[in-house]
Amino acid sequence: MKPVSLDAYIPQTLLRDLVGHDRKPAAFLIYLWLYAEQQRNGESVAISYAALAEETGLSRSAAQTAVGWLRKRKLLAVKQESVTATPVYTVQMPWRR
Repeated sequence: MKPVSLDAYIPQTLLRDLVGHDRKPAAFLIYLWLYAEQQRNGESVAISYAALAEETGLSRSAAQTAVGWLRKRKLLAVKQESVTATPVYTVQMPWRR
């Protein structure tokens, strides 16, 4: 497995922001998992809510709610060809602008 370099902002600031301030630990877990996958593969991640839940140990509804929160915070971009298509997630890093 390819090692992942973690941006220092993620554990130092984003962790406290999502888990402490927003009280959304599932959102942090989803962000971290998608960040690592995107870093390993070098591209956006196509994965269903069910598979994302399985990978992170969350329920499907918790994963779906977390994705919604990350979209609202503009930490995650999601593309979907149709309502039933598998979403493609692109992790956003607005602090790098």
